[in-house]
Amino acid sequence: MAKIAEDVSAEPGSPGSPAGPASEVVGRSPREIFWSRFRRDRFAFVGIVFIACLIVMAIAAPWISREVTHHGPNQLFLFTMTDQYGLPKGPSKAFWFGADVAARDLFVRVMYGARTSLIVAFFATGLEMVVGVLLGVVAGFYRGKIDTLISRLMDVVLSLPVLLLALGLVSACGLQDTGCMWGLVKPGLLLVSYVIGLFSWPYIARIVRGQVLTLREREFVEAARAMGASNTRIMLREILPNIVAPIIVYTTLLIPSNILFEASLSFLGIGVPSSVPSWGHELSDASQIFDAAWWTMFFPGMFLLATTLAFNLVGDGLRDAFDPRAAAMSYRRSKRKAERRAGEQTKEAVSTA
Repeated sequence: MAKIAEDVSAEPGSPGSPAGPASEVVGRSPREIFWSRFRRDRFAFVGIVFIACLIVMAIAAPWISREVTHHGPNQLFLFTMTDQYGLPKGPSKAFWFGADVAARDLFVRVMYGARTSLIVAFFATGLEMVVGVLLGVVAGFYRGKIDTLISRLMDVVLSLPVLLLALGLVSACGLQDTGCMWGLVKPGLLLVSYVIGLFSWPYIARIVRGQVLTLREREFVEAARAMGASNTRIMLREILPNIVAPIIVYTTLLIPSNILFEASLSFLGIGVPSSVPSWGHELSDASQIFDAAWWTMFFPGMFLLATTLAFNLVGDGLRDAFDPRAAAMSYRRSKRKAERRAGEQTKEAVSTA
């Protein structure tokens, strides 16, 4: 997407406005244009607030566990938080979310599960961005044989059964503590992040490639090439800054997908180790007793749902703010509303007279 150099907006006193005949043209920077669009999306702001609170909770989880609840993430309370049938007890003053299947503090487990989900999601998404953006820019800029080779590689990766490959790789590398590939890949958070990131990069690569194919023919690229700029400089200084907007939007939409992917692997028992708190682990354990202990599935499920929803709301808000067509449609709708209100006021004035 090419940079928006200037946006002209009519103030309330413009001829198109019912306020009066005086007009004033105001030039705004791209940052101001983006902010004026984005701040009107209340749902996106709610998503940002929730994500910020979640990140703060995940960072402060060790302190809250140590100073507030006084319960560790793997600490067992078999005698105090299980009934006579061995089922976990529900929420109380000491255990805000109750106990999970193994009689551990579910609130502490959910906080640490947020750390696990965010670490895996951010690391895997960062890996996808690096690989996808790099290959997408190279394929779209050079075209020809290089584009064909990278495009066929994308098709091969997209045709692979990602879930089955993830099951096989995580299981194979998690059989031993030494991991696989001569100890370079060990079981844990990084293994799950590698598996998610290395099989999901073609989606962003295709988006970037399509954007670069359009931008490489624009006048500012031809001007840079005429001034003697190298291909690397053109890609890094001219093309890459103009595709930041779709990259940011797609990143916010990829993060919830990766959170769900990690939860799915943990639900199947092959994600992060069982000693590491995870929302997927909690949901998997709760599937056995949720009819008798509803809280074991409700709280991890609600946090997983709210987190994915918040990231999607932010992504939708960013997409609308970066899209000039959406802004133009919004302006036309507001203009029609203002015209209708002015017509109604005129009719009321005439009828009153």
